[in-house]
Amino acid sequence: MKNLLSKSTPFVLSISIGLLVWHFSVLIFHMPSYVLPQPYDVTISLLEGLNQDPFYKTSFLYHLADTMRATLIGFFFGAIFGLVISSLMAEFRFIEASLLPYVVGLQSLPKVAIAPLLVIWFGYGMESKVAMAFILTLFPVLINSLAGFRSSPRERIELMLSLRSTRFQVFRMIKLPGAMPMVFTGLNLGVVYAMLGTLVAEFSGGQQGVGVIMMQMQAVSDTASVFAMLVLLALTGFILLIVMQSLQRKFIFWMEDDRKEGAT
Repeated sequence: MKNLLSKSTPFVLSISIGLLVWHFSVLIFHMPSYVLPQPYDVTISLLEGLNQDPFYKTSFLYHLADTMRATLIGFFFGAIFGLVISSLMAEFRFIEASLLPYVVGLQSLPKVAIAPLLVIWFGYGMESKVAMAFILTLFPVLINSLAGFRSSPRERIELMLSLRSTRFQVFRMIKLPGAMPMVFTGLNLGVVYAMLGTLVAEFSGGQQGVGVIMMQMQAVSDTASVFAMLVLLALTGFILLIVMQSLQRKFIFWMEDDRKEGAT
């Protein structure tokens, strides 16, 4: 309990200071509410949006659920494809030379320019949002996983080969466990980028979701509700990262043991 309090104290303190600075900045500079609302107004808007029936389109939870559904589906398939492609690229140079230019070129394109094309190809529904989340997840997972597979100690691989191990056995017993820290680095980035991609698709032509309701609120100068949705998105992203870090500790438990031994 004491350890939890010691870890949460800096976070709570920073949030408190930030809210105070926000509150007094609005008062000192006489900012109108449509430019920068008070934290109290944002809190009221957030609570009102959360208290509505989640099955109605006026509810924040209704739109958040649609955004998160597209985010998680796109993240899942982007992570799977990223891991599979990076594994093949790490094992076969020909595949890397063939696919890497396309992956890098796709990532280099501005996502705001890709979003309208996805809306044209997949429509205004869930498909275009999933496609954008997939694209933004694929690159960080692929690149980080590829770097992890390539970082395996050469002497361990040579030892496995001297024992007549197959390529699959070397990959499963040496490369994959050693690459897991980098794989989860890519997954942690990918889950955040997936939510960002979903929002970009919603801004470009979605019918429902957080991005859509934020544009509607902006159109009527309801800045407090826009800030409330931003707070909700920040909390959601924070929860996603906590979940990914929990999975990381579960799958890479030896790293936690090494940290504890180093601390002692």
